[in-house]
Amino acid sequence: MKKNAITKAVKATKAKHAKAEAQEKYADSLLAVSKNDSANVLAVQPDSVAEDASNELQLPTPEQLGISISTGFSGDTLKVTKGDTIDFPITVSWSANGSAILVVPTGSAATKDIAQVGVSQESSRIVKDGKELAQITFNYKLAIQDEGHLVIPAIRFEIPTPMGQSLSMRSEPVHVQAKGRAETLTTVVMVVVALVVLLSGILRMRRRAKAKAVLEKWKVALSAVRERMLVLKQRVNVADSREWLLELEGVCKDYVALRFHVKDASTVNLDNLVKAGVLEGWEHLVEEFAHARYGGGIRDSFENKETWKLALSLMGLEEEE
Repeated sequence: MKKNAITKAVKATKAKHAKAEAQEKYADSLLAVSKNDSANVLAVQPDSVAEDASNELQLPTPEQLGISISTGFSGDTLKVTKGDTIDFPITVSWSANGSAILVVPTGSAATKDIAQVGVSQESSRIVKDGKELAQITFNYKLAIQDEGHLVIPAIRFEIPTPMGQSLSMRSEPVHVQAKGRAETLTTVVMVVVALVVLLSGILRMRRRAKAKAVLEKWKVALSAVRERMLVLKQRVNVADSREWLLELEGVCKDYVALRFHVKDASTVNLDNLVKAGVLEGWEHLVEEFAHARYGGGIRDSFENKETWKLALSLMGLEEEE
């Protein structure tokens, strides 16, 4: 009896080792393909291994075989607008090593408020970290039908095996934040209003800068007129009366040209401007200039000084700053 028990134990140990060896061989050969195969299929296993595996072996997981799946939208919430149609890719990758596999999507990306309107598939090979990877990308075309917080569900994929069983894997669900059209329009309007306000501010600053520059130019030119008036005051007692008055008339023309933005002061006609009512209060001053031009005669320096004071007052200038 003891001998029979030992015999049974030995047989059980041998069976266990045989099963482990078969599993190891199956895992190594699961992704191998024949050189003559062109389709994405798993290679057919040796008959003995296949027969044992169909009854006893547990399939390795996709992770154990180096097969991974990704959506390309992991992490941040996907932001869309109600009514948009978006592309949603899911990629299955594995180490190439001359092999190919068949990946079958068994689920849909459609859910409440998200419609699946199409799906396409493309295969490619890339090199990552010095290793060649084969990959299949499923491009889902999804229509966003409502606003709010939505979720693109996990999609199941199966990889058939020769044993009649399939490896199964799922993508990660992706969170979607959908805005309404009205909300989007409001945002656009707010952006446009902000741009208009910003542009108005820039134009206002430019106008202020331009006005400041014009004011500075005016102050400089007016200061030059004042300097000429001070020189005339100093010469009032020694200069020829007629010549002095004509010089004063020239200074007054320069002031009027500056005031009315006339480029050439020689074109200014004080008589006409007084008659038109443009130079109010300048009547007596213009008469003095006309007397100097046509009447001549010697005038007392005191009279010229009074004329000078009148001109200074009409130009809005002060003797002392």
